[in-house]
Amino acid sequence: MAFARAGSLCVVPAGLSVPLSVLDLCPVPTGASTAEALRRSVDLARHAERLGYLRYWVAEHHNLPGVAASAPAVLAGQIASATSAIRVGSGGVMLPNHAPLTVAEQFGVLEALHPGRIDLGIGRAPGTDRATARALRRAAEGLPAADFAGQVAELRGYFAGPRDGDGEAGRIRAIPAEGNEPRIWLLGSTGYTAELAGVLGLPFAFAYHLSAANARPAVALYRKTFRPSGRLAVPYCLISVSVLCAEDAGTARWLHGPARLSMLRTRARRPSTLPSPEEAAGRGYSAAEQEVIAEATGSHVVGDPATVAAELNQLVARTGADELMITTSAFGHADRLASYQLLASLRQAPRVSPS
Repeated sequence: MAFARAGSLCVVPAGLSVPLSVLDLCPVPTGASTAEALRRSVDLARHAERLGYLRYWVAEHHNLPGVAASAPAVLAGQIASATSAIRVGSGGVMLPNHAPLTVAEQFGVLEALHPGRIDLGIGRAPGTDRATARALRRAAEGLPAADFAGQVAELRGYFAGPRDGDGEAGRIRAIPAEGNEPRIWLLGSTGYTAELAGVLGLPFAFAYHLSAANARPAVALYRKTFRPSGRLAVPYCLISVSVLCAEDAGTARWLHGPARLSMLRTRARRPSTLPSPEEAAGRGYSAAEQEVIAEATGSHVVGDPATVAAELNQLVARTGADELMITTSAFGHADRLASYQLLASLRQAPRVSPS
């Protein structure tokens, strides 16, 4: 089974046969409030829908000053209400941070209110540091990532509802979830999640923007282990990639400066709000810092439309991705909107994505 958003067209850049979607980390620029960053996310979602993007996902990160995406279910609900057709969801909910019952209830409500439009992408990483993970989970042991498969099974069970023979467990019901199952995805950057998605017959999202080197083997493993399910007849994999597109290459590199400095600070365990291009350009970088930046941002696709299109073409060819999910970090909201618009302008004649 392939994918589509209800009653709309998807973006297909020139030379690409795959749709484009949006992954929003909800960056907080220096000098802006988190409230402003969140409002910008809603505005970007409307923009993406007008441009024909397939889906819009929001991430889960915690204890990072420059990231306002900490509550995917809440933000996804706001975005779904502000749009009318684009698929909306999480990219993802970090399941070990939450009780599966709670996640089922939250996304059951979303699917009930916006039927056929909700994606529930789930991952097994904490999305934060150890201390914050303990605070989220309210126990030192939390929900171990090693039991991720069990947590996924529990979550899916709440959407299915109680069955004969469930015993005491059958008395625990996520009422809003029953009959309101969203599209469930598994997210990851390793072979573990890729294999689990394949075995369960679920769509798989690979975080190329976090672990580019693992992309080809993980996607290959997913396809090798895939078993058709009632939800998906053939494997389907999207790859999330960091992209910044501008009218010319020099402008694109200038606008990418904040992302480079931000990654350097995060790697040094001094995360900050997203700096301005002027701040990033005005700072000197040692050889060691340049090496860290190169390693952290080496998978980013930055340039003019022709360059970006060519690199995305190559990424699809290398990985066999069925869809690309674009995450863009820019200090200025207008620059972020423009990057997504330039990508949309690269598409061939619009076509309806398979469903």
